[in-house]
Amino acid sequence: MSDHCEEGATMIAAGDLQEFAPRGREHCRRHPSALTLQLRRLQPASELCSSDGAAGLVGSLREVTIHERQRESWQLRKGASDVGEEVDYDEELYVASNMVIWSKGSKNQASTVYKAFTVDSPVLQALWCDFTIAPEKSEKADVSGSDEIVEKCICILQNSCINVHSIEGKDYIAALPFQVANVWPTKFGLLFERSSSSHEVPPSPPREPLPTMFSMLHPLDEITPLVCKSGGVFGSARVQYVADYTMRIVFLSAEPSIVMTYDTVQSLHTVWALRRVKPEEQNTVLKFSEQMGTPQHVATSSSLTAHLRSLSKGDSPVASPFQNYSSIHSQSRSVSSPSMQSRSPSISNMAALSRSHSPALGVHSFSGVQRFNFSSNTQSPRRHSITHSPNSTSSDSFLITETEPIIPELCIDHLWTETITNMREKNSQASKVFITTDLCGQKFLCFLVESQLQLRCVKFQESNDKSQLIFGSVTNIQAKDAAPVEGIDTLLVLEGSGNLVLYSGVVRVGKVFIPGLPAPSLTMSNQMPRPSTPLDSVSTPSKPLSKHLGPLEEGVLLSPVPELRDSSKLHDSTYVEDCTFQQLGTFIHSLRDPVHNRVTLELSNNTMVRITIPEIATSELVKRCLQGVKAILPKEIAVQMLVKWYNAYNAPGGPNYHSEWNLFVTCLMNMMGYNTERLAWTRNLDFEGSLSPVIAPKKARPSETGSDEDWEYLLSSDYHRNFESHPVAKALRLDPLEVSAPKDDFLQSLSLDSSTLLFTHIPAIFFVLHLIYEELKLNSLMGEGIRSLVVLLVQLARDLKLEAYIDYYYRDYPALVKSSRQTCIIDQGFMHHPSFFSAEPPSIFQWLSSCLKGEGVQPYPYLPGICERSKLVVVSVALYILGDESAVSNEASHYLYKITSGQRKQQIEQDDSRCSFRHSTSVSSLAEKLVIWMTNVGFTLRDLESLPFGVALPIRDAIYYCREQPASDWPEAVCLLIGRQDLSKQACEGNLQKGKSSVGPVLSSDIPSGAESEEDEDGMNDMNEEVMSLIWSEDLRVQEVRRLLQSARPVRVNVVQMPESSDHEYIEEKENRLLQLCQRTMALPVGRGMFTLFSYHPVPTEQLPIPKLNLTGRAPPRNTTVDLNSGNIDVPPNMACWASFHNGVAAGLKIAPASQIDSAWIVYNKPKIAELANEYAGFLMALGLNGHLTKLATLNIHDYLTKGHEMTSIGLLLGVSAAKLGTMDMAITRLLSIHIPALLPPTSTELDVPHNVQVAAVIGIGLVYQGTAHRHTAEVLLAEIGRPPGPEMEYCTDRESYSLASGLALGMVCLGHGSNLIGMSDLNVPEQLYQYMVGGHRRFQAGMHREKHKSPSYQIKEGDTINVDVTCPGATLALAMIYLKTNNRSIADWLQAPDTMYLLDFVKPEFLLLRTLARCLILWDDILPNSKWVNSNVPQIIRENSISLHATELPSSEDLSLETLAQAHVYIIAGACLSLGFRFAGSENLAAFNCLYKYATDFLKCLSAPTASITGHYNLETCLSVLLLSLAMVMAGSGNLKVLQLCRFMHKKTGGEMNYGFHLAHHMALGLLFLGGGRYSLSTSNSSIAALLCALYPHFPVHSTDNRYHLQALRHLYVLAAEPRLLTPVDVDSNTPCYALIEVTYKGTQWYAEATEELMAPTLLPELHLLKQIRVKGPRYWELLIDLSKGTNHLKSILSKGGILYVKLRAGQLSYKEDPMGWRSLLAQTVTHRNSEARAFKPEAISAFTSDPALFSFADYFCKPTVNMGQKQEILDLFSSILYECVTQENPEMLPTYIAIDQAVRRLERREMSETFELWQIKLVLEFFSSRSHQERMSRNPNRGLFMNSEFLPVMKCTIDNTLDQWLQAGGDVSLHSYLSGQPTDESQLSMLACFLIYHSVPTPGQLAAGGLEGSTNFSELLLKFKQLNMPVRALLRLAPLLLRNPQSMVLCSEVALISLGTHCRKVGVVFQGRLTTMMGKAQNSNAAALEPQLRRKHPSLTYLWAAQLLVLAGGSKRLDFLHCTEWPRAA
Repeated sequence: MSDHCEEGATMIAAGDLQEFAPRGREHCRRHPSALTLQLRRLQPASELCSSDGAAGLVGSLREVTIHERQRESWQLRKGASDVGEEVDYDEELYVASNMVIWSKGSKNQASTVYKAFTVDSPVLQALWCDFTIAPEKSEKADVSGSDEIVEKCICILQNSCINVHSIEGKDYIAALPFQVANVWPTKFGLLFERSSSSHEVPPSPPREPLPTMFSMLHPLDEITPLVCKSGGVFGSARVQYVADYTMRIVFLSAEPSIVMTYDTVQSLHTVWALRRVKPEEQNTVLKFSEQMGTPQHVATSSSLTAHLRSLSKGDSPVASPFQNYSSIHSQSRSVSSPSMQSRSPSISNMAALSRSHSPALGVHSFSGVQRFNFSSNTQSPRRHSITHSPNSTSSDSFLITETEPIIPELCIDHLWTETITNMREKNSQASKVFITTDLCGQKFLCFLVESQLQLRCVKFQESNDKSQLIFGSVTNIQAKDAAPVEGIDTLLVLEGSGNLVLYSGVVRVGKVFIPGLPAPSLTMSNQMPRPSTPLDSVSTPSKPLSKHLGPLEEGVLLSPVPELRDSSKLHDSTYVEDCTFQQLGTFIHSLRDPVHNRVTLELSNNTMVRITIPEIATSELVKRCLQGVKAILPKEIAVQMLVKWYNAYNAPGGPNYHSEWNLFVTCLMNMMGYNTERLAWTRNLDFEGSLSPVIAPKKARPSETGSDEDWEYLLSSDYHRNFESHPVAKALRLDPLEVSAPKDDFLQSLSLDSSTLLFTHIPAIFFVLHLIYEELKLNSLMGEGIRSLVVLLVQLARDLKLEAYIDYYYRDYPALVKSSRQTCIIDQGFMHHPSFFSAEPPSIFQWLSSCLKGEGVQPYPYLPGICERSKLVVVSVALYILGDESAVSNEASHYLYKITSGQRKQQIEQDDSRCSFRHSTSVSSLAEKLVIWMTNVGFTLRDLESLPFGVALPIRDAIYYCREQPASDWPEAVCLLIGRQDLSKQACEGNLQKGKSSVGPVLSSDIPSGAESEEDEDGMNDMNEEVMSLIWSEDLRVQEVRRLLQSARPVRVNVVQMPESSDHEYIEEKENRLLQLCQRTMALPVGRGMFTLFSYHPVPTEQLPIPKLNLTGRAPPRNTTVDLNSGNIDVPPNMACWASFHNGVAAGLKIAPASQIDSAWIVYNKPKIAELANEYAGFLMALGLNGHLTKLATLNIHDYLTKGHEMTSIGLLLGVSAAKLGTMDMAITRLLSIHIPALLPPTSTELDVPHNVQVAAVIGIGLVYQGTAHRHTAEVLLAEIGRPPGPEMEYCTDRESYSLASGLALGMVCLGHGSNLIGMSDLNVPEQLYQYMVGGHRRFQAGMHREKHKSPSYQIKEGDTINVDVTCPGATLALAMIYLKTNNRSIADWLQAPDTMYLLDFVKPEFLLLRTLARCLILWDDILPNSKWVNSNVPQIIRENSISLHATELPSSEDLSLETLAQAHVYIIAGACLSLGFRFAGSENLAAFNCLYKYATDFLKCLSAPTASITGHYNLETCLSVLLLSLAMVMAGSGNLKVLQLCRFMHKKTGGEMNYGFHLAHHMALGLLFLGGGRYSLSTSNSSIAALLCALYPHFPVHSTDNRYHLQALRHLYVLAAEPRLLTPVDVDSNTPCYALIEVTYKGTQWYAEATEELMAPTLLPELHLLKQIRVKGPRYWELLIDLSKGTNHLKSILSKGGILYVKLRAGQLSYKEDPMGWRSLLAQTVTHRNSEARAFKPEAISAFTSDPALFSFADYFCKPTVNMGQKQEILDLFSSILYECVTQENPEMLPTYIAIDQAVRRLERREMSETFELWQIKLVLEFFSSRSHQERMSRNPNRGLFMNSEFLPVMKCTIDNTLDQWLQAGGDVSLHSYLSGQPTDESQLSMLACFLIYHSVPTPGQLAAGGLEGSTNFSELLLKFKQLNMPVRALLRLAPLLLRNPQSMVLCSEVALISLGTHCRKVGVVFQGRLTTMMGKAQNSNAAALEPQLRRKHPSLTYLWAAQLLVLAGGSKRLDFLHCTEWPRAA
C-alpha cells in the first residue's frame, strides 16, 4: 500500500478547539499592585537611590518592552482533588516578573485564581513540589511509606532564596548559598543545579571540583550535595559527589524516580535512578579524606563547605539587592579566621531570621545559612550521629576545625546511556523529555532533539523484582515537536511538514485533523474547509455506509476534504468573524502544556489554540470489550487492533455516541475477516443511532416521495427487532409484522478472509467476549449491552460451530437468537485455539447453582481487571455457602482461574470432589468475614443494588445476619454495607479528627438573651442540659447545684438590728457577717471547676468568659449593698488573690480537651488589667491540666516566667508539668530546675525564688517524672523532705508545705514501684522515709548542698534531730505512694497506729489519719466496704477506752488522756474511711456508700453532742469534711441525692468553726459529686490516686491565703484522676440523646464471679478494666455489642468524644421517653406477629416502623387503594403485605426482590418471557433457601428473624410449576420433544421452551445424546443415567414420558420402584408404611412437586432414587396432575 494512501486513510478528528491564553496573564493586569510593581521592576537595583528618576525610567521602559515577552512563563498540570474522585480540569502556575499566580479551571475555561503570590525580587522559576515529612526525621535510607505526611507546596525560586508555601498555609524561606540555574521537583523534595561559570572552577589543582547538584528534602532541612554512583568501567562502582559541571539535567520524573542528564562534552544523554543515599555511601563520601593522608588533600567535605562559603560571598555573578545591606550589617556576626576576613554571604538576613523562627523548627540554629559562613562553631543539634574524626592534618587545614561535613541525602545511580554515533553533533541536547505509555501499557522515555528534528523513544520496563528499570533500544521518529497525551496513552508528534500525527508508543496511529485549521498538505485555494453535506455521512439502502467503512485497510475516508464533526459549527462559529485562521500562512509552530488529553498548539502567528484529542471509546460496553480483547491478544497485535479501531471511531464525521457499538462490531468483524456488507445483520446496523431509523433515510432522500425500500429497511432494522421483543410492544398487544426476505439473496454461505489481523484469534476473542457477557449479566444496569453483545456472540458461535454455546445463548435470549440464521464458513485449520477455551460455555449462574446444590464445581475462568464482579461473586459464594475461608485469603483462589494471553491452563484435579458445607468455623464468623472482605475490596451498597436479586441473595443474607449481631469496632464502610446507620455514624464520628461532637453543642442557651445575661454569667451556662435532664429527670438537683456553686452574684447578708446597737455598729456587724460569708464564696470556684469540667468548646475568635468573683452582699429588706472595702472593719490583705486564681482555673477547666486551641489564642486571653493577673495564672494552670498548654510556644512561657508574678509562675509550672505527665521531658525539666535550688549546681547564683513557686516546681518535677523511678530526681527529693532551715530567713516559713511537696513528688516519681526500685538500694529510701516519719538523729547530708547547711538557722533551734512535725506528712504519703497496692505487710506494719498510751502521746492525731490512710493504700486488696473493717484499724487501747461516737456523757478515767484517745479515734476512723473512698472511687459501690454514709451521720451527730468539746470541734469538722470527700469520691459523677443533701447542709453552716478550708472541702465534695456535669468519674489507677492524694490532702487551709501546710493550687490536680465514663445513647434518626437499656458484663475477680447487670443509659460505666463487654439490649433498639476483651481503645475513644453511642430504634418501637412501660408499642407488636389482619395493614401506619423516605413513597403510591380498583385490588394487597413483611422483619432492601419475583412469575403466566434472566434468579433464590448451608444456619439459630416470608416462595414455586406444566400439557411436549431430538421447533413456543429448559435444568441435546439415554426402557435406568447429569428428579418425571415414549413402561417402572423400595426398606430396617400413608394424606390437597422438599427435610437419609420413587407413589392416580398423561392406568 502506498504511503500516500496511508496518509489519506487515517485521519483523526480532534475535538473542540479553543483559543488559549494563560489565565494568569489576565489576572496580572488586574492585580492591584501591578502598577507599583511595574515601577519597581523598571528601576534596576543600582538606580533605586539615584535622583534623576526620569532618565532611568525612560531607559528601563525601553528595556521592559524588549524583555516583557520572555519574562512570562507558565506550566499546567491535571487538577488534583483532595478526596480522590476524578476531576477534569487544568491547574496553571503562571510567572511574570515577581508574581506567581496559581489558577484552576475546567474544560469550559471557567477559571478561578486559587492563590497569587508576590515576592520582592523577580521570580526565576515557580513549581509544584510535594515534600514528605517523616514522623521523626530518621537518618535511615528509606522511611517506611505508611506514616509519612505529604505537604503539598509551591516553590518560588528567586535570586538569593527560595520561598515555599504549603497548602496548609505554612510559609518557609530558605536562603540559597549559591546561584541556582535550575530547580527540579522530585519524589523526595527539591533538586538544585548550581549555575556554573568558567571563573568558578577553582584554580588550585589539589582541590576537588565543587558539587554542581544539591538536594533539599524539606524547606527546613539544609541543602546537601548529591552523590553519584556510576558503574565504573574499571571494576567497582565509584561513589562521589556530583561535581561534573559538564553534566546538565534535562529531565526529572518522580514516578519512576529518574533523572536524565546531558553531557555537554560527549553530547550524550544518560538516565540515572534517583534514590535516598545509603548509610555506607554516606560514609564513603565523608571518609574520603582519611584515605589520602597527605596534608594537601583536605577533606572533600570541608573544602566543599569552604568553597561554598567563598562562593557565597559577594562574588556571585548577579549581585543581590541585599548585597551591601547584608555585608554591612553582619560584620559583627562573623568570626574572623586566622588568614582571612570573612564577609557574609549574599543572603538576606531577614531570610535567615525568618527561617530560624519558622514553625515546626525546634532547633535554635540558623542551620540553613550559618552552615555556609564561618560563624558556625556549634554543631547542629540534629546531627548527633556524626562525630569528628580527630584531624591529623597540618595547620594548613585550619578550616576543618570549624566546619562539619554536610551529609548527602540523595544519590543518583547510573541506569542507561545512549550509544555513541559517529555523526554526533555538538549541541544535540534534548529540548523536551517525557515519559509516555502506549495503548498496551508499555512505557517509553521520549526525548526530542530539535537540532536533528528527531524524537528518540527508549522502551523501558521494571525488572521482575521491581528493584530497577531495564532500558531497551532507541527508536527514532522524525519530529519537530512532540507532547504526550496521557489520557489515552498516546503521544502527539508535529512533523517537519507541519502535520500533527498521533503515535502510540512508536506505532503510528494516524494524522490528526483539526477542524478550523487548514491541513498543511492540502492546497490553500479555499481558505475554509467545505462544509460537508449530510449526504456524505448518512447511510441508506441505496447508499450503504459500509462502503465508506469497507474493510478498513482500504482507507477510511477517501474524500480529499476532511469532514467536520458537525457542519453547523462553521456558520455560527467565531472563527469566521475573528479571521484568526484566515491568513494563509498559519501553521503549527510547536506543542506545549499537555494535560490528560488536551494540548496547546502554538501557531506561527503567535496565537495559541488548545485542542482535545478524542477518547478511545465512550460507551461502557465498547470499553469493556476493548479491554478484554486487548488483554487476550499478543501486545503487537493488540496495538494494531486498537490503532485501527481508534482511526475508525475518530474519523472526521465519525459516529456519535449511540452507534458506537455498531461501529465497533463492524470494525471488529472486518478485522476478523468477515465481509460485513454481505452479512445481513451487520449490514443493517444503524450507524446514525438516532432514536428511530426513519429520520436517517428521509433526510437523505433528494426527492420527497418515499419508496417501498424504505419500509423494508425499517422492518429489517435492528431497531424494529428490538422493539418487537420489547415489553411495551407486548403490553400494547401489537401484532408482529411479517418481514419479507431481503431482495438480494444473502443466504448463500460466506467464507472469511483468513489473512486479516484477528482471524487466527477468533476463538480467543469469542471466549473473552463470552466472559464479558457473563460479567455484564451480574450488573442489572447493563441489560441493553447484553442484548447487543449476544447477537455478535451468536454469530461467532454459529460460525465456529459451537453447538453448546448456541444452545446456551438461545436459553438466555430465546427471542433474540431465533432471528439471525446466516452462517459463514470459517476455515478451522488456521485457528489458534487457546488453552483456556472450554467446549462447555462457562456460566456464572450455573456455577452458583451448582454451589448452592452442593455439587462439584470447576474453577470459574475470569479476566483479571475486567471480570471483577464475577470474581467477587464466585469468591463470596465460596466463602459463605461452601464455608471455605481460604477463598478470600489468597489472590489465586482455586475457585477461579485467571486468563491471560499465552498462558497454559492451570492443572485442576482436586476440585471436582463434592463441595460440602464445612463446619470448621462458627457460622456467624463466615457472614462477618464475607462482609468485611467485601468492604475491603471496595464493594458498596450501590454495587449490591445493581447485582441481580438471585445472585445478591446470599450476600444479603450475610448482611442481614451481621446486622443482627454486629461488632462495635467495624469500620464505617462495613456498617454502611450492613445498613446499621447507628454504627456507621459512630465509626464516622470516630474517624473525624478532634472537633465538636455532634451532640455536645446542642445547647439550649448558646446566645443568652438580654434579660438572662446578667444572671447567667455564673460560668455554668455551657452545660449540656439535654443529657443532664436525661440523667436526673425526676428533680431539679442540677439547678440546686448551680445555685450552691455560683459566686458571681452578691450574697444575701441577713442580720437583724438589735434595738441597743447603733447604726454604725449595725453596719460593722453586717460587714463582719459578710466577711464570714465571703470565706464561703471564695471557696466555691474549686467546686464549680469540678462541676463544669470539660463542658465547653471555646470560639477561637473570642476571649474565654471568666465569671466575676463577687465579694459584695445585699442586705434585706431594702436590698442595700454591703461592701468590704468601706474601711469599717479590718479585712486581711490579698484576701481574694487565691480565690481569683481558683476562679481562673475553674473557667479554664471548662475547655474540653478536644477543642481547637493554639498558642495565639492563649496569649490573646491575657487580661489588660493587672488585677486579673491571678485569674489568668489560674487559666494557664487549667490549660495545662486539660492538655492545651503543650501548644504554647516556649517563647511565651519564657515571657510569663520572666515577669516574676508569683501566681503566674505557680500556675504555669504546674500546668506545663501536668501537660507533660510522666514524659521526662528535658525542656520542662530545665524549666523547673531553675526554680528548685537543690537541682541547680552548687556554684550557681542564688536566685530569689518565692517559696510557693518552689513548692509548685517540686510537685512539677514529680509530675513530669511520674512513675519513672528516675534515680537522681528521687535522691534529690528524698533529701529535700528533710531540708534543714538555712541561715537567714530563707527556708524558715511554710517549711511544712515544701516538705510535703517533696514527699508527694518522691512518691510520684517512684509511684507503685515498691521494693523494685532498681538502682536505688543504696539510697535506703524506705528506711530514710521511716526515719523522717518517726524522728531520730539527723543523718549527715550527702548531697552537693551540704555547704549551705553547715551553719544552723538563726531563727529556728532544731538541734541535730529531725523535726517530725515538718517531715512526717511528706514521708508518710511518699511511703504510701511508693508501696501503693503492693500489699507489702512489713512496710504496712511500720504505719500501724501505736497501741500504747505512751506511744500515742508522741504522734500528732492528724498524722494518725495519714498513717492509717497510707497503711490501707498499701494493703489495697484488704480494704472491705463495711464498718467492721473500718473499726479494725483502731488499736485496741483506743477501742476499749475511747468514747464511742454516739456517747452522751463522758467516761471518767485518771491515767488516760481522754482527749488524746478521742482525737486519735476520730482521725484513725477518718483515715480508714478516706482510704475506702480511694479504693472505691468512682464505683458507686453501694456497700461502701452505706458504710461511709453511716460514719458521716455519726460525725454530724457527734458535732452537736456534749462530748464534742473533748475531741475538739476543729478535729470533728476536719474528719467530717474528710468523710464527705470520701463519699463524694465513691459517688463521683453520680449526683447522689443523700450526699447532695449533706453538702447542702454543710453549705448553710457559715458561722463558728467553719473556716475557708472546710468550705473548700465541702464544695469540692459537691463538685466531685457532679463531676463534669455527670459525664466524668474518678479512676483508681496509680496515677489517679497520686493526683487525688495531692488534691484531697486532708489538712485544709485556715484562711484564704494559707499555704503553710499544703499549696492551694494542688487542689486542682483532681483533673488528672477524672476520666469520661458517661455513655449517652443518641438516636441516630433524630440525633437526640435518649434512654436505652444496656447490659454490662463484669470480668470475674477474686471477690466476685463474672456477673452482668442491666443499666438504663445514659449512665456512668464502671471502670473499663473491670468490664468484659457492654451490650445495648433489645427489644427496642438494635442490639450492639462492644467487646472489651479485645481492648478498650474503641470504647475509650467513644467516651472521650462525649460518650455518644448511636442507637437505632427497631421497627414499630417507641423510645423509652415516649413510652416508659412499653405498653404503647403493643399496637406495633400485635401487627408484628403474623396474623390474619396482615392484609389490613394501613400504609399510614408505616411511619411507626421506618424512617426511610423511599418506603413512605412506596406505601403512598403502591399501597393506597383508590376508587374503582377492580382487579388491581389483589396486587395492592400483595404489595401491602410485602411492604409490611419487609418493614416488620426489618429488611426493606428485600422489597425489590419480592416485587421482581412476583412480576417475573406474572410475566411467565402471561407467556411473555422474552429472556430467561429473571427465571434464573428465582431458581437461585429457591436453591439458596433449600441449600444445606442455609438449612444448617436456620437449625443452629432457630429464633433468627425470617429473611424471606415462608409462605411467599412456595406459592411462587407452585405457580411456576403449574404454568410450565400447563404449557407442557397444551402442546409444549411436542416442541420439547423436537428440541431434545435436535429438530427445529415452532417459533411461537421458543420462549416458553427456554423457560422450561432453564427452570428444570434440562441438559442440552448434545449431553443427552452423549449420555446414551435413547435406549432406556424404564424409569430406574433413566434415574441411574441422569444421576451423572445432576438433573433434579422433578424435572426427570416430566421428561420421562418423552424419553421413554411408551406409557405402558411407566406402569412397569412404578412396579419396579415399589419392589425396589420395599427391599430397600427391609434392608435398612425402616418401617416406612405408616409415614408414607400420612404423607399421602397430606399430599391430598397439595401439588406433588411441593412434596419433594418436605421429604428431603424429614428424611435426609432418602437417597436420590427413593425420593423419585416415593414421589411417583405419593402422587397416586388422581394427583399425578403434573404429568397430564391421559393413558395413565387408574391405579399406580
